[in-house]
Amino acid sequence: MAAANSDRTAFWRGARDAGPFVLVAGPFGALFGVVASEAGLNLAQVMGFSVVVIAGAAQLTALQLMTDQAPALVVLLSAIAVNLRMAMYSASLAPHLGKARLWERALVAYMNVDQTYAVSVLKYEDEPQMSLSQRLAYFFGTCVPIIPVWIIATYVGALLGQSIPTDWDIRFAVPIAFLAMVAPALRTAAHVAAAAASVILAILFAGLPYNLGLLPAGIGAMIVGAEVERRMGARFTPPAGGGK
Repeated sequence: MAAANSDRTAFWRGARDAGPFVLVAGPFGALFGVVASEAGLNLAQVMGFSVVVIAGAAQLTALQLMTDQAPALVVLLSAIAVNLRMAMYSASLAPHLGKARLWERALVAYMNVDQTYAVSVLKYEDEPQMSLSQRLAYFFGTCVPIIPVWIIATYVGALLGQSIPTDWDIRFAVPIAFLAMVAPALRTAAHVAAAAASVILAILFAGLPYNLGLLPAGIGAMIVGAEVERRMGARFTPPAGGGK
């Protein structure tokens, strides 16, 4: 009984800690619904897209390429490139949740988005004494204000989009949405370096068809960011043997 109460407490703490991200998930979910509807997707397609992927940046990237009538393979590869950061998120969560049951890890993978990851991994690092069941409960708690809000907001946005006159081209909102998502994340030198590298590479490869420049830009940015973070970590790590 005590363990159940502890897990329940962890769950609701996760929901509380992730609550402020509703201010991000709601507007961007609605924006995706509106832009997708305006681009010609019907309500079922918009909702299927959002429920299956649950990734604003990848969804907007794929939507832009679909609007440009890019081949399906290009759309898939570009969306995967944008979402490669989820592989790093998963690797970071593995020491904390890797011993969970297969179905639990599958649910974590499905609901592992920027907000749920960021809140959860900070909690795990601050409270390493948490049990596995508490960690899982906390993670799933962080999903409560994020995943349902994203899906509901997408639905509302799609309904609104269907009521917008066809001569109102609002696709300009896509790059604005990307800027709004990226800017708050530029908190460290590694983040800034990765962003700068992505901009430079995107410009260099801008001539490629179907916005394929996104692929080398995304991969190159991750390499640059990881290298800057590695060098900064080495710089502040004391030498072996406790020397000064």
